[in-house]
Amino acid sequence: MVETNSGNVVGVVLAGGASRRMGRDKALVDVAGRPMLDWVADAVGAVTTQIVVAGERRPRWADRLRFIEDHGAPRRGPLAGLVAVMERVEAHSLLLVVGVDQPWVRPSLIGEIAARFTGLPVVPVPDGIRQTTCAAYPANDLLVATRELNAGGSIQSMLDRTAFDPFTEADLESCGEDGRSWFSVNTPDDVAEGLDRYGPPSSE
Repeated sequence: MVETNSGNVVGVVLAGGASRRMGRDKALVDVAGRPMLDWVADAVGAVTTQIVVAGERRPRWADRLRFIEDHGAPRRGPLAGLVAVMERVEAHSLLLVVGVDQPWVRPSLIGEIAARFTGLPVVPVPDGIRQTTCAAYPANDLLVATRELNAGGSIQSMLDRTAFDPFTEADLESCGEDGRSWFSVNTPDDVAEGLDRYGPPSSE
């Protein structure tokens, strides 16, 4: 487990989307013989023993994962899931957030992001693009996040208004990241593309 500057580290799998382009629940989509939620939960579980899934309860995993339904009306995007978790965990917690549609996420990158934390959100920024669903957020940003959600905003717009620690190209290169950790599976074709690019996911 990773050493961080926060006493309580919670892994958060964002799984509250409508999966319109996929046509079915992304959590259940098979990648290399396993549902995507299994791959992501195991990757996060390599970094912290505390794991929650932000989204509606999936009975298949009810015996081993904690589910927290998105804040307010469902399908409001990742920020709604983030706020819901912030409301339910200890205020000093560090939240390691990964989208359920990112089965190639590398535990080593999650660990590097967590170890980097000094109080501000830590967000990878490859090619100038903020990867907000493969990042770390302090739970004590609840007020800021709630205000942004109530204003109809997103995690991206929240970061437009608040300071964060960018995990830069140099940082990503130093830990061997090649972009697989935020490769998103939004359609059935994306599964084949990911397997072609990176091979089967790994939780090691």
